[in-house]
Amino acid sequence: MADDSEYIMWYHARDSRFDSDNSLPPLSTGRIGRASSRNGLVWERDETGSYDCDKEGVSLGLNTDSWWGFDTAHIGLGQVLMPMVSPSIRSEGGVYVMYYCGGSHEETKIIEYLDEEKSSQVPQDATIKGMKLKIGAAISQDGVTWGRIEGDDPSGACMVPFDASNNDSLDFGRDHPEELYTGWPEVIVNPVAASESTRNAATDNNRENFFMYYSTMLTDTKEKAIGVASSSNGFAFEKQGIALTPTPGTLDAGGCARCNVIPKASLNEEGFWEEEENSWIMFYEGVSLDGKHRILAAESSDLKTWKKIGLALDVGEGEEAWDCDGVGSPHVIRLDDGFFRMYYNGVDSNGETAIGVAKSVDLINWTREQAALTFSL
Repeated sequence: MADDSEYIMWYHARDSRFDSDNSLPPLSTGRIGRASSRNGLVWERDETGSYDCDKEGVSLGLNTDSWWGFDTAHIGLGQVLMPMVSPSIRSEGGVYVMYYCGGSHEETKIIEYLDEEKSSQVPQDATIKGMKLKIGAAISQDGVTWGRIEGDDPSGACMVPFDASNNDSLDFGRDHPEELYTGWPEVIVNPVAASESTRNAATDNNRENFFMYYSTMLTDTKEKAIGVASSSNGFAFEKQGIALTPTPGTLDAGGCARCNVIPKASLNEEGFWEEEENSWIMFYEGVSLDGKHRILAAESSDLKTWKKIGLALDVGEGEEAWDCDGVGSPHVIRLDDGFFRMYYNGVDSNGETAIGVAKSVDLINWTREQAALTFSL
């Protein structure tokens, strides 16, 4: 994310001492940090962090104020909205909004997340903590110090997995499939059309000013899928169904997860970015049956229904490549020269992760810019 003078990156990570007893899911989630850059390639970590976090150098830490909170064990970044990008009154006045996911120390059975074949290989009473992910929001005036927003759920979350047996979930309708977790939120502002009034859009409680896409696992089929929800104010969301599910025989046959949605755009003759009306592209993580993650794409004209268009970025070539074992968690920004830049997570043959960059002029063909991002010390 770029402001007037520099690039800002928020990211989640865990140190070597995090989850020392291996009771949490083996994810990259932990706490959320912040870094800045002048060119978007060489980054400097914020070593100070927020003064009220549970660890130095952290921008948003674990929730130590509410033991019942959904985010007491680990958290992961979803999306950060810059000030003044929203039609909602609540985002005016220079307020950043961060959407993130988190897990608590609540235990659930591991077999709940496995298909029949895999569940037979695990002890039936084996449990794991922090897997029932939920989604929350935080706000900040400077992008450094964050304050959590209490959602409608008793845990403080603003989006939770749909469970038909929970009366609090029935507002979503019984036709919505049950979910085991909700994580990695991607929130998009629904732009105000030329025929609409910005003031009316901000005060219309029935207008879908925000769309949230989140990663989930469907309870019945154990499919990894991407759900969609909408909101008028950016904090209270209503589920609208499942946006993407795996397609047998393709590169996402094993699941769809972690996405980034942007409007299609190009530079006009004056050198300014011009967005195409009602034309959006989603980059998402597709999991193939061999377990490898790749970045795939889909497109939409209404932000609700999506058509898959295929592979966007494949894994690195050769066993020595730093991202040979998987690529995912895409995030795309526009550059002043008419190119798009994609930041993504890569995994090498040893399971080590890093952040890489790729460049494109048409959102279809991507070329890696460098091996991996550099953090200055």
